[in-house]
Amino acid sequence: MNSVESVIEIPSSLRYRTTQSNGSVKHLVYLLHGYGQLVEYFSKKIENIDLENTLLIFPEGRHRFYLKGTSGRVGASWMTKEWREEDIRLNILGLDLLHEEILKMCTPEKVTVLGFSQGGATAARWVSQGKIRCNHFISWASVYPDDLRLNNNENLASKETFVVGTNDLYFPEDELKKLISQYESKGIQIVRFEGEHDIQLETLKTLL
Repeated sequence: MNSVESVIEIPSSLRYRTTQSNGSVKHLVYLLHGYGQLVEYFSKKIENIDLENTLLIFPEGRHRFYLKGTSGRVGASWMTKEWREEDIRLNILGLDLLHEEILKMCTPEKVTVLGFSQGGATAARWVSQGKIRCNHFISWASVYPDDLRLNNNENLASKETFVVGTNDLYFPEDELKKLISQYESKGIQIVRFEGEHDIQLETLKTLL
């Protein structure tokens, strides 16, 4: 007897954190974490950044797992190679619903979406395929997904920036030069900072 794979729809949820500066909200900034991070800790790296009239929103990937073994610290991810199309669909749907909820509280003049590391691919797909209208897309230590086909000359946002540290082990210099050349040919701004695979607050503040 052969087994048959089937699917049912179930209710789900998306966890997120927000940090608001002084004054009315004029700028929404979504920040999507990297592989194995939780928003509780990812947001602490950034929440004290000094920005006026800005609401920072930190969504969390739906897949949580133990970082080592079967106990201890927990991290989250956005997707794996297994049933990736469904994860992409649910990520975009969840982020769209989150954005709708945020817009009930404010009417921003500008929206920025930043994806760090693994979160960069999810962020890029959201901006490309979701309902959000993004003014500035920042791919931080992350490559654009191949399925977005950058060669079609479609812009994801009014402004696009690729940020990477000078000592990021995930980006060997030879490969990085080719990547930068490709991105520059598409009008994507390139920003380098002294550092490794991490968020550098001074660079982030300047971009925002």
